[in-house]
This record gives sequence, structure tokens and C-alpha cells, in this order.
Amino acid sequence: MLSSGPVLRDIVLVGGGHSHVGVLRRFAMRPEPGVRLTLIGSDTDTPYSGMLPGYVAGHYRFDEVHIDLRRLAGFAGARFLDDRVVGLDRARKRVLCARRPPIHYDLVSINTGSAPRIDDVEGAELVIPVKPIHAFDGRWKVLLERVRDRTVRRLAVVGGGAGGVELTLALHHRLRAELRRQGGEPEALSFQLFTADDRLLPTHNHRVRRAFERVFDARAIAVHRDARVVRVTIAAPTTASARTAEARTAAAPIDGDTAGRVIHCADGRTFALDEVIWVTQARGPAWLRETGLALDDSGFIRVGPTLQAIDDPRIFAAGDVAAMDSSPREKAGVYAVRQSRPLADNLRRAIRGQPLRPIRLQRAALALISTGNRHAVASRGALYAEGDWLWRWKDWIDRRFIRQFTALPPMDAADDRGPLRSAIDAAMAAARRSRPPPLQLTAAEAREAITAAGMRCGGCGAKVGATVLSRALNSLQPLVRDDVVVGLDSPDDAAIVRVPDGQALVQSVDFFRAFIDDPWTFGRIAANHALGDIYAMGAKPQTATAIVTVPPGIEAQVEELLAQLLGGAVDVLNAAGCALVGGHTGEGAELALGFAINGLIDADLRALQRKSGMRPGDALILAKPLGTGILLAAHARIAARGRWIDAALSSMTVSSGPAARCLADHGARATTDVTGFGLLGHLVEMTAASGVAARISLSALPLLDGAREMSAAGFQSSLAPANVRLRHAVDDPDRVANDARYPLLFDPQTAGGLLAAVPVDRVDACLGALRRAGYRQASRIGEVVVRTDREWAVQVLS
Repeated sequence: MLSSGPVLRDIVLVGGGHSHVGVLRRFAMRPEPGVRLTLIGSDTDTPYSGMLPGYVAGHYRFDEVHIDLRRLAGFAGARFLDDRVVGLDRARKRVLCARRPPIHYDLVSINTGSAPRIDDVEGAELVIPVKPIHAFDGRWKVLLERVRDRTVRRLAVVGGGAGGVELTLALHHRLRAELRRQGGEPEALSFQLFTADDRLLPTHNHRVRRAFERVFDARAIAVHRDARVVRVTIAAPTTASARTAEARTAAAPIDGDTAGRVIHCADGRTFALDEVIWVTQARGPAWLRETGLALDDSGFIRVGPTLQAIDDPRIFAAGDVAAMDSSPREKAGVYAVRQSRPLADNLRRAIRGQPLRPIRLQRAALALISTGNRHAVASRGALYAEGDWLWRWKDWIDRRFIRQFTALPPMDAADDRGPLRSAIDAAMAAARRSRPPPLQLTAAEAREAITAAGMRCGGCGAKVGATVLSRALNSLQPLVRDDVVVGLDSPDDAAIVRVPDGQALVQSVDFFRAFIDDPWTFGRIAANHALGDIYAMGAKPQTATAIVTVPPGIEAQVEELLAQLLGGAVDVLNAAGCALVGGHTGEGAELALGFAINGLIDADLRALQRKSGMRPGDALILAKPLGTGILLAAHARIAARGRWIDAALSSMTVSSGPAARCLADHGARATTDVTGFGLLGHLVEMTAASGVAARISLSALPLLDGAREMSAAGFQSSLAPANVRLRHAVDDPDRVANDARYPLLFDPQTAGGLLAAVPVDRVDACLGALRRAGYRQASRIGEVVVRTDREWAVQVLS
């Protein structure tokens, strides 16, 4: 969801762990006026660790155990930035990211979980680490397929704590069931568990340990105690004829050419297996070591009772990544969950300048440890119990927990006053009550806030300040071209650009307001969208001038906004060989960005691509999938899954440059880019210009994930009704009007794909080349037909 105005303070949440999802929910329930939350994470779907063994065991589907961070952030009015954090610049209060410019913070909270502690294990890259948990799902699916195709028969789990025990039993239950379902032999699959301790579950009472020892014995799962793994190597392939009798054990490598793994223990024992899963003690993320923060021996952030870092009060940490000096706890999801409320409260108090409150966590938590088959054991101190009823109780608790973050009501219209206006109103009301205002502003910030909230000037008075603009531009590195005489490297009243001899100039302009609250990604999409027209004409981009509208606010936020926005755009322009040479910035109610693009083409125009030129018999090829308009409309209402929006944004950032070259190489006779008027609107323009008609098939349309579902649910872009007026160009539209794919013909696309007419004998080669170039959903959607005296221009088949 887009922010409805500028902000006064920034809280940045690094990581989407259990504590941070609770923070988002609490700020959604009670927003803090003038405060913006930003969540930075590299995964939209974050798993709930308590349900992960049940997911592996096959008791839950993916969406039942994952929290959609993009949807949750939108519900909380927070920004979700899809990126990986690589460091902190504490002196300048900035979060350093892998791809985008740094993100400013007033407070930062870290809840990233942990990483596998395998630095001292040679060959660690050969194992499957469970942590970080968010990355485990992809590895698990690969393992599941390998078991199904019989390339894995001997499995090992390293780690004898509750996590390792529970995962081993979940794997045993699921993988043997998979083989049984396929008509295979479940007994051919063997499991082993390795623990460096002299017993399983060393932190639990003896009755709990005995219960799991019985389960392991009953399921013939070998347990290797006092087996500290120090090295993992690849096993040489063997054949049946080369085996010795000794090698024909459960620990021997499998037949054939598949190389397995060999576990080497500290006491000299070795074990040959097919796959090894690592569930041992973890450590903090490696980038924390470069922050200068006080860390414990395992690399976790040392925090005090208020969850603040002991050496930096602006930094908070919770969950596995935090090590509480005053009351250390084992790494368990239950503690991360219980830290969410005090973390949210203390972030709120810190941003207001109020005293913080210490957290109080119980010494021991109740653990409900499942045995893989809808049975569980309860453990807390000396307490022990087990039964199917305990699994049902755990299932009820887990489902209730995750429902808080997934059963989100539809988003209502936002308060058009915006957070800044709300913050100033709250401050004035607090002053009348002789209470301190919610946010503590410096005198300079207060003056800026009053100015920003007041009536804004028009004309040149609406320009962004020169100092702010200069600082933002200084962070950019636009491409340098020899044909740019005057550009951003030596700013003047206008840019001067040469047109090389034998070249003609191709010009286009695009401009639209932001549809996501991530300025860096929006900048990339806006630049990509603007370049589309140049590519569709068969030209090569040369220069760009930008026009930017930014909401009014205090200088620090405006400067960072411009740096993020233009930084993303320049990345795309530079990759296209297009130099940013100038532009204009101004204030407005909403963030918006556009570009005037110059392109070059040979003056003989033989490479020119027009909308005209289609011939009957040509095949119609669409390079990118449809659905961005419908998905973004659903996202604004918190209805679309976050991974659908991820895929849509990813599609919008794919350049059409390689597609244009590929289509030209395969004889495309007419080309356009599918954007605001939707597929049908742009196709009608092509047929009219070419004097032909077209026939397309709804079943052949490439669609973004979720587009059909959201169309069936009735979502549509605000421009769609205007586009639907073109339905008169469709032959007998009632025939397909009830198909959920039909509205996608009118769906406006942002940075959509190229649509081209290609000679039919070159279609297969063209599609193959497009897919190799990265356009995996490039499709033949129909063909060009002879235009008759009929009124329709496009025939749509189901």
C-alpha cells in the first residue's frame, strides 16, 4: 500500500522473523502518526517455524505455514523492500542493501533469524542447512523429488536437539509415505541421526528423552551419539560388483553413478550417505561482524532487557539473532513470538522519546514436539505428556497464531490527511492537553514539518530545493556517452546531445504516478516502461530526461526518496546504454516519475518497426505475460498474494531490449509494446494500421500467477472500464465474456511485453530464442487474418 504522505521518523525492520510480524500487526492495529515502518527482506513468504515439521510431514500446505510479508506490510501501512541487508552504517544511520542505495533509519530492529554454524566443518557446502528457515523450502522440494526418483535412499540429519529430532521424524513419515504412494518400497529408505552429545534432546527431561528413544527404535532410525561431525566429503561412485560384504550396510553408498556424501566424525568414524541435513546450533549472520556492534561468541547481537543493543540505543534485536545478556534463553521460536509485543512497545516509546520498559520472559517454555504422525510429546521442566490430543492442541495453537497474520480484512480507503498531517494534529492536541507530543522533533524539524504541512506554492515555488536535489544527484552515476556534450556531469540550463551522422532521432515520453511504496523498484519500472516505446520502434536508446513529482516533506526524507527513485532508474538506463542528461523535479500530492527518451535509428529506416505491416498468415507473438493492472488493483486492497506481486514486479523490470532484437532477427513485420490500452487496444491499433484482422485464443495468453484468480474475483484497474469500450471491435464478445481471462484483454499493462507479427515459418525459432533470452512465458497467442467487410477487428476464441 502506498504511503499517503510524508513522514517524520523512520523505523526500519531488518528481516521478517516472528518478532517482526508481530510488530507489523501491532502497528497496523494502532498506527504511530508521523512514523513510517519499512520492512526489508529477501523473501515474501516467511515460514512459521512451529509448523515447519508438519509441512515437511505433509500435514500442511505451503500457504498454511507461511506468512505473506508483502500483504502484511501493506495492511500495516509499511513499505516492503525486497532486498538483502549486507551491513549498517551506524554513523550515518543507514541500512546497507545488496542492490539499492542505503535506507535511512531513526531506529532499526533486526530479526533475521540465524545462519548454520558450519564454519568449522570442512565440506559444509555439501549439506542441506535448515537455517535460515526461509531458504529451506527450495532445498526440501529438490530433496523430495530426488527421493521420488530413487536417487536418494540413505538420509542423515545432524543435530540431536528438538529441531533435529522433530525434522527427522517428519522426513521419515513423509518420504516413506511418498514411496508407498508410488508403489515403491518404503523400507529401502533409511534414516540416521547424528548428535555431538551423549544423548538425544539434552535440554529436556529424561522421560521426554525416553519417549523419543522408543519412537526412534520403533521406526528403525539409527542414532549416533558422541558423533561430532567435522568433515563432509563426496563419496566415490560404486557398482554392485565392486562392493564388499561390509559395504552392504545401511550406511553404504547407493548403486550406480550417483555420488553420495561421507560424514567424518571427530572420533574417526565415517558414514556414507546420499544426503545430509544440518540442524545444529546456529550463528548470527556474517554481515553483523562488520557493524561494530557487541556480539556474543556465536555472533548474535548482545541486547539488554529493553531489546536494545548494549552499545547502540538506536538498534534493537529480537528472536534468534538476539542474545539477552541479563536473561539468556535457548533459540526457540516461542521466545521470538513473545518478544514481539515488548519490541513493538519499546520501538514506539523510543521514537517518542519516552522511557523504555524491560522485557520479562518466562524461564522455561512449554514445548510440544511432534513425532511426524500427528502425535506429540509435551515437555517443560520436569513435565512430560504425550498423545494424539497434544498434536491436535498444537495444531489448534499454531493455526490460531498464523491466522492473525493471514486472515486480513480488505483494505479500506486511506485517510487522505496522511501521516505527517496526523502527526502535527496529534502534537497540537497533546499541547492543548499539556502533554508531550508523540514525536520529539528538533526545532529545525518542527519548522520543516509546519512548512511541509501548510499550503504549498505553485509554479517555480513547487520545485524541490536545490540543496536536496544536488545531494540526491551526487549519489547517481549516469552513463557517460561521447555524443552528450552537456549533461549531468556539467549541468546547465539544458542538455546538448549530438545526433550522429546517418542516424535519425526517435523520441517518446511516458509519465505515471507510483503504484508501490518502494521508490527504487518503482524507478526501475518507470525507466523500463519509458524505454519500451523506443525498443518497439526498433531504435537504440540514447538519452533520457526525467520529470519527478515528490510529496512534500522534511529534507532528509525527500533527499532519500529522490536517491532511491533515481538510483533505480539510472541502473536500468545505464544497462540500456541510455544516459540520463537532466530533468525537472517538483512537489505534488503523490510520487510520480516519467522520462522523455531519445533513441537512434539508421536514417534509411530499414530497421524501423511500425504498428503497420502485418500480413494475413503471420503469427502473433507476445513476449511477456499479462495481468499487471489487475494484480496491482488487488494488491491495493490487500487481496493479492505477495509472491504474485513479486512476480509481477519482476516481469515489469525485464527489459524489452533483447526481445526487440530477437523479433527483428526473426523477421517481425510489425511491433508494438503492450501498455496502458491493454492487449486488445494495442492489437486493434495494429490491425487498423495494417488493414487486417486478428484471431487470438484466451487459452494461449501467457498470464502472471494470480491474474486469472483476481480477475475472477472481480478486481480491475481503474483504466480498465475505458479500455472495455473497445469491446465493439471483438467479434461476438458474449461468446467469451464469462471467461475469467476475457477481462485481461483490456487490462492496462505497466512495462508490458512486445507484441509482434512474425512470419509463420519462423515462429518456433523465434519463440525458442525469446525463451533462451529470458522471456520464459513468450507465447504464440494467435494469427493475422484477412479483414472482411465485417465490423469486428479481433476474433477471440476460448
